[in-house]
Amino acid sequence: MKTTTKLSALSLALAFSIHLPNALAKTFDPDLQAIIAGAQADVLHPVIITFEQTDAPSVSQMEALERLGINGVALQRLPMVGALATAEQIEAIYQRDDVRSVWHNDRLELENGDATELTGVKKLRADKTLRSSGVPYSGRGVGVVVNDSGVDGTHGDLLYPQHVVQNVLAQVNLNSLSGVAPITYQENVANTDIAGGHGTHVAGTIAGTGAMSKGEHAGVAPGASIIGYGSGAALFILDTLGGFDYALNNQFIYNIRVISNSFGNTGDVGTDFNPDDPTNVATKALADNGIITVFSAGNSGPGESTITGNFKKAPWVITVAAGDKEGKLADFSSRGVDGKSGSVTINGETFTWEDRPTITAPGVDIISARASLSSTGTLSATQDSEELPPEQLPYYTFSSGTSMAAPHVSGIVALMLEANPNLQWQQVKQILQDTATVMPGRDAWEAGAGYVNAHAAVKAALGNADDFGDTVKLNREFNANALLRNGDSFTRTVEYVPVGESSFETFNVPASATLVLANAQIETGTAFVLEDPNGNRYGSGIGLPLLGSSVGVSAPAVAGTWKVYARGIGSVSGLALDPLGVTNGIGVPSATDVAIRLVETAGVEGIDDTVNHPARAFIELAINERLMDARATGFAADEWLTKIELADALTLAGLVRQSNKGNQEQFIDTHGPSAAFANATTDNDGIMRAASAAPLLFPSSSSLFGSQDAVDRTTVAYTLVQALGLASVATSFDPEQPIQVTRFDQVIELEDSLAIPAELRGYVQLALNMGLAQVELDVEQGPFDLQPSLKAYFNGNQKVTRAEFARDVTQLLPRIAN
Repeated sequence: MKTTTKLSALSLALAFSIHLPNALAKTFDPDLQAIIAGAQADVLHPVIITFEQTDAPSVSQMEALERLGINGVALQRLPMVGALATAEQIEAIYQRDDVRSVWHNDRLELENGDATELTGVKKLRADKTLRSSGVPYSGRGVGVVVNDSGVDGTHGDLLYPQHVVQNVLAQVNLNSLSGVAPITYQENVANTDIAGGHGTHVAGTIAGTGAMSKGEHAGVAPGASIIGYGSGAALFILDTLGGFDYALNNQFIYNIRVISNSFGNTGDVGTDFNPDDPTNVATKALADNGIITVFSAGNSGPGESTITGNFKKAPWVITVAAGDKEGKLADFSSRGVDGKSGSVTINGETFTWEDRPTITAPGVDIISARASLSSTGTLSATQDSEELPPEQLPYYTFSSGTSMAAPHVSGIVALMLEANPNLQWQQVKQILQDTATVMPGRDAWEAGAGYVNAHAAVKAALGNADDFGDTVKLNREFNANALLRNGDSFTRTVEYVPVGESSFETFNVPASATLVLANAQIETGTAFVLEDPNGNRYGSGIGLPLLGSSVGVSAPAVAGTWKVYARGIGSVSGLALDPLGVTNGIGVPSATDVAIRLVETAGVEGIDDTVNHPARAFIELAINERLMDARATGFAADEWLTKIELADALTLAGLVRQSNKGNQEQFIDTHGPSAAFANATTDNDGIMRAASAAPLLFPSSSSLFGSQDAVDRTTVAYTLVQALGLASVATSFDPEQPIQVTRFDQVIELEDSLAIPAELRGYVQLALNMGLAQVELDVEQGPFDLQPSLKAYFNGNQKVTRAEFARDVTQLLPRIAN
């Protein structure tokens, strides 16, 4: 991957000894300059010429190019010509005072459970209060262009001409042209996806009907009309410009309002937005005419500055990062640059661009339509055969990439435009961001505003947009800011054996570290332990398939040599069904790779009152990961956690979607942002990770949330487990059995199990198993006892301090953030 620095038009012109006749000739593509510099004089270069106008190239302009001996193709609406030209001809073109830019026709790359459940699409369909003429919103009447490899209109989910209302086969071969002629393409082709199947998969995600799966794999907006613009599996910039041009030229025939683009230029990463890039000229023209452009962010992550194309940073486009089906950001998803932005003025109007995605949508293991001419398994043969039923194999396939995330958002935009056809790009983009769900541990330069929420977006599109946005990190001013930085990262492999003492591995922690974070993937009923130089031990949660295999622990750093080792859990601690089928669950002999990361601090703002507090490291981590905020006067570590602060933390952790009530004040003790937190956490089915679930918190009465009520330990255990979507696991525990806690290799029954309400005992048990709650241990020895014994108490009615909650909430990180 290369990083290209865009040079000014003047410096490039001087390199070519060009004397600019006026200021209108703005940009000479530096990639093109470099290519020309390394080529012989008679080599023909594929270029895109953009004229300084809003209409298609005129007859006189095309004739002027022909007089220079140039062959090319002129677009029908956009002011552009694709051509083959020598260095001398390119110089002559650039000297014209009606030329805005000359660009190289770079080659582009296609950027390859139930996602509609995660993004609230299914919840929208079930909401009887959101209807169009009595039926759910489905994108009816909205035309969506799929600017891709093509679309298979013979597929039962995408039948042409009923559902794919137009299908265009168009690939521009500049070598076959004579003179400069208008672009041509073949319309009314049933199947234009003749290689690869990428575009068909994209189209199915946007608007597939699900006919071949009895509705199971329907797209986001199955009522929308698809217009396929297929350029084959090999894509160049000029091909995609043809798609933009077609959308603009046929907008009113098919009511085209959205164009979905899942391609990128890996040679154009790290560059600033350039308004003279022909793709930016094209998307601006579409935006001015009410067509929303959606791009995939790229698959070049996880490093920063990896968005594949400066054109994805245009202020008027929506750029989509890829998330998985747990609400996390995919490793491969391209990132922007923290705080990088700029402004440009076009025709007297100033725009601000940012180097970041707009929003995140599902892009991992997405099931969608398989093109009939793509070979079986072209996208994911093994996964298809293992996870799809045989009757669906001919029609569907898995694929991953931001290519799969962009069409999901394209479909949501179609839903929004059906609900409110008057929306323009500014409103659509703002609503998508204001209704997003927070992604923990991720900033805007990585994931945009957060995970897309179709249900709230359509509600906001109907005229309630001002109610949303208070829970989104992008819109908040925080009282505290931790300046943590990553130290060393490494892996230690530890062996667990059921008999005898397990071996251990060591690692060194420097004095500069403030936290030790460790996580592992474990499915064998065991755990791992960190031991600091003073002998303090910190155990991970229990790794079981039923609980989720990502386990971790964080510990305050102590300089010196640490140990890490594996331990059995003694028993499965009250599970009604042992997931391993092993009585007492002593543990399966195994090796575990423990990933360890050291965190250093460079200072923290807003929590001066926690200096020398024993929980300082946990507080810093909670602040840094935006899981909590300080109060206006400091962190107040030893004061009680209030109910509204718990609600705030649950929204920051990305565990609950914004309520469709937004910040409407349904409780008299909540206002503004606090109303948004209360509404989100008291909603039914608002949890990101559960299709149907009870609320996270319950109001004190019909009119009071209980904002300033102190929260007890049982409530925290319930909310954290419920928020992870593990209600079914929690309720599988036998409430008649005593709650147990494992301390390394010892199982201890709680002395106060019966003091916990029966319906919540499973939640407490699971929270203890997962390391999300702690017990208090006492050492007791009677006058006739030969050995002391450990007694464990949960003290469920005891109030929780803000420091204690900081410790507990940071234990979520291995499960909610990458």
